[in-house]
Parts: sequence; structure tokens; C-alpha cells
Amino acid sequence: QVQLVESGGGLVQPGGSLRLSCAASGRIDWNFPMYWYRQAPGNQREMVAGIRTVDTNYADSVKGRFTISRDNAKNMVYLQMNSLKPEDSAVYYCYHRGTWGQGTQVTVSS
Repeated sequence: QVQLVESGGGLVQPGGSLRLSCAASGRIDWNFPMYWYRQAPGNQREMVAGIRTVDTNYADSVKGRFTISRDNAKNMVYLQMNSLKPEDSAVYYCYHRGTWGQGTQVTVSS
């Protein structure tokens, strides 16, 4: 079983930055990808970024602004978010092997 706990969300002004963290425990398998998803009210949950070994992939809407990384030794996955826009506001979730975290709220507003 896998447990995922996100943190780092909050309120930020447009153009600002946040770094989200996902603490993973349990049956983590780094051969499988870790993902960040997000869901805004009234919208479907969408993939934001994924990482597996050295390969990463991003939604078109965040390319060049967001960076996913991981620290295997600490069982942590991060999402560095720069140049934030109001449309980035959502609950952000960590996902691995069928398990979701509880999410962390990101609000981009002046």
C-alpha cells in the first residue's frame, strides 16, 4: 500500500511561485511514474506533470513554468510552480500506482 501526503499549497499573487511537496511512504516503486494532477471546481481532474526515472512530461498549459522533481532517498516528489496564473488555481494531488493523496489547495489571486 502507498501513502501520499501533499503540502505547500497556499495563496499567491499572479506571477508568483510555489513549491508543492509530496511525501510518499509504503510500497513506493520508482520504476513506476509519479504524477501531479489538479482539479478546479467544475472541472475534471487533469494531469499536470509526471516523472519516471529521468523522464518527465507536462501538460501543455504548464510547460516552461512548472518543474517536477524527486528525491528518492527522501521519498519526496516536488512541483516547482513559477509564473503562476489565476487559471492554475486548483486542488493539486499527488498520484502513484492507483493511490491519490488528499490534495493541497493552490489559489492564485491578487
